[in-house]
Amino acid sequence: MASADLGAPAFCKFDVEAWMPGLGHYGEISSASSCTNYQSRKLGIRFSASESLSTNPKKGKSNAPTHFVPTLNATACVVPRMIICLLENYQQEDGSVIILEPLRPFTGGVKLITQKSR
Repeated sequence: MASADLGAPAFCKFDVEAWMPGLGHYGEISSASSCTNYQSRKLGIRFSASESLSTNPKKGKSNAPTHFVPTLNATACVVPRMIICLLENYQQEDGSVIILEPLRPFTGGVKLITQKSR
């Protein structure tokens, strides 16, 4: 993505795209933007490195300097677009859909989705 197209908080953005045969081109299915500390400055989110590394169980104010937290904005995945990609790329002529090996643990080991007979 061109830097001129980024929103104000984004320093850089990464898109994940998948081939969509019906559209004839790749389509975005997820994206992530590094917002550096833009959002944490607006929200006042800070951390102190010495506190996070300390083994002292006492709670309270520290004299250690604080820093603004770097933030990310990201979409996990755009589910409808993921389904479109899977169906368009792996649906067979009989209407069944092959489940990719890396996805099979999430489908209980199912290798092929078929229509139930009525």
